[in-house]
Amino acid sequence: MAKRAWQRMLSGRRLDLLDPTPVDIEVEDIAHGLAFVARWNGQTLGDWPYTVAEHSLLVESIYGQVAPSAEPRWRLAALLHDAPEYVIGDMISPVKAAVGPAYGELDARLSAAIHIRFGLPATLPAAVKRQIKRADRISAWLEAVRIAGFTEAEATRFFRRPPEECLPLTLHLRPPAETRAAYTERLAELLARL
Repeated sequence: MAKRAWQRMLSGRRLDLLDPTPVDIEVEDIAHGLAFVARWNGQTLGDWPYTVAEHSLLVESIYGQVAPSAEPRWRLAALLHDAPEYVIGDMISPVKAAVGPAYGELDARLSAAIHIRFGLPATLPAAVKRQIKRADRISAWLEAVRIAGFTEAEATRFFRRPPEECLPLTLHLRPPAETRAAYTERLAELLARL
């Protein structure tokens, strides 16, 4: 008997994890899934989990500082940088390293389908990818220090200390329904600017 490699989404779509197609990617599924996936394996301060949707909103905001003249499509790419996690979850870096290259391959297939669904190239230009990664590292440092229990020295060792202008950024901890709405709204704003 063949093993099931697909997931039924709340939209009714059936997403094949091994061969995802852009047709089966829905905004609502991404926003809902990311709003319920906790970053840092849920080991964060506060009454609500810090979710991948909140993280994605922060990374997109930081990306706007890192690349202020970036086209709207690259800001969209920044918002979607962790979108595959709506179906595969968020694994902390040590677990990804232990799982090996299979996780990266699955993530890359899903990313390509998501990018195509929203009018982006399947593979982002290297320069854009580097800028998004920089914004992601800044976000990780802020999260580590402010809500995940890291000291500044420890966070700096793993993620590098961000520029001072990024330090006033606020991290939001709010109910998943509010996070989902904020993510959906920002995605719609960026799509309207394409």
